[in-house]
Amino acid sequence: MNTIAKLGVLAACLALGACSVLQGDKVDYKSAQKAPSLDVPPDLTQLMRDPRYQLPAGGTVSASAMQGTQRTPTDAGTALAKAGDVRIERAGTQRWLVIDRPADQLWGPVRDFWNENGFVLTQDQQQLGIMETDWAENRAKLPQDFLRRTLGRVLDSVYSTGERDRFRTRLERTASGATEIYISHRGMQEVYSTATKDSTVWQPRPADPELEAEFLRRLMVKLGLPQAQAAAAEAAGAPRTASARVETVGGQPVVQVAEGFDRAWRRVGLALDRTGFTVEDRDRSQGTYFVRYVPPNPDKKEPGFFARLFTRERVEQPLKFRIAVRTQGDLTTVSVLNEQGAPESSANAQRIVRVIADDLK
Repeated sequence: MNTIAKLGVLAACLALGACSVLQGDKVDYKSAQKAPSLDVPPDLTQLMRDPRYQLPAGGTVSASAMQGTQRTPTDAGTALAKAGDVRIERAGTQRWLVIDRPADQLWGPVRDFWNENGFVLTQDQQQLGIMETDWAENRAKLPQDFLRRTLGRVLDSVYSTGERDRFRTRLERTASGATEIYISHRGMQEVYSTATKDSTVWQPRPADPELEAEFLRRLMVKLGLPQAQAAAAEAAGAPRTASARVETVGGQPVVQVAEGFDRAWRRVGLALDRTGFTVEDRDRSQGTYFVRYVPPNPDKKEPGFFARLFTRERVEQPLKFRIAVRTQGDLTTVSVLNEQGAPESSANAQRIVRVIADDLK
């Protein structure tokens, strides 16, 4: 019996309880499983080993420490709030932390942070500076009626929100030796797949900036800030969002953003994380992200969430692209290059440009 059908069976019983109250201002996650996780889209597989990612002799470093020289972050106009050695920067709906500590000192605490919040990590790659959680359910969204409070422990597996979330964390080191931490959210929701409502499928839902902000605030507390200071820092400053539009330049689709390189670089990186690209490498000094992308297949019917948890399906071969971020004055152009670095104007490039632009708006 699928999740929605189970909830239907209990509908009459729930009506006997008190009115439901959704705890929308709280998060209480429970990982979907401990086994190999659902990957949507299928390009989120383990990266192949590459000599560029091997740890050098004599110590451990993060991926961002191997990027060579980086531009010093000078985001004029970005909302900024600082407490201790931790500050939060904000651009529109996007937020990230800047901590005046080496990335190596932060990796362990950030890993512990996700475990303490009920998540299992499916990616934990310090040499890439990336960790990613399994799909998990926010149990705080469940209705807290009389029957639920009374029989919740017994019937917990029957109740479901019909939503799953996963979070990607990326650490980058700045030229000054500080560390930037980005948290991006991806969501799935269960919907009926037939008119008779006898079966369901899982499909993507929009990223939730408020969930990202909540976990950034909690991470600030984990890193040593008192609760009140973390909340004040997260709320400080008015957001400013630069316009992003899709243009065609020399026959190539591009995104043009009215802001400088540093801020555009960060926002494009967050957009790639939110929209499910696999970032294999990044070279900030050259303004290039190296990504993998699996084109959507409209004729392919996606199986249910739990069906994909316990079955292995054929993974389509991902395509490799470069996302180029180039700035002239106060205008930044984001374009798609092929694996060899040549301009790309295919249907895939047009689709990628549109996905990035939609997230930057």
